[in-house]
Amino acid sequence: MSLQALAEQPFELLVELERRARAAIAGREGAPTSTDEWVGIGFRLGAERFVTSRADVREVLPIPDQVTRVPGAKPWLRGIANLRGQLLTVVDLKSFLGSGAPTQDRQARVLVVASRDVPTGLIVDEVVGFRRFGAEDYRDEASPSVIRCEHYLEGSYRRGSELWPRFSLLKLLEDPLFLTAGEAVRA
Repeated sequence: MSLQALAEQPFELLVELERRARAAIAGREGAPTSTDEWVGIGFRLGAERFVTSRADVREVLPIPDQVTRVPGAKPWLRGIANLRGQLLTVVDLKSFLGSGAPTQDRQARVLVVASRDVPTGLIVDEVVGFRRFGAEDYRDEASPSVIRCEHYLEGSYRRGSELWPRFSLLKLLEDPLFLTAGEAVRA
């Protein structure tokens, strides 16, 4: 199909340009030109790597300078931050999962979850960028993890020797333990 033929159809023109760009990049890298691919964002918690759906992440940010602590909140709830006029709950994901002290590394980032109902930013040790996988790379079973997050894993992707467990941010946001961030009141 010629690009000239799509001149009057801007959306279709953009789709065709993207398809051609992907094919060119894949051809240059020697990868198969599959349209059946899944794109996620890779991140690290401790020594373990995970991937989450690109559609579930609104943006990636450095840890905000101003995070206001919430009185009576559990230690993994770092507080709230003002993100361009919107209040954002900031959670240390590794601490929530019971896997260590809050992150202090310069590589740490905040994954802002794409949810209007629960505006949440999750602090992770590092974001390693986009990861693309073909349908043949997916496995239903998730690998065992040192970090106790089995409830939030939805299979994994394997490419060569690399294994990327798929972490579901939406399952995390639906978990009653996650939604109950207040300390229990002692009588």
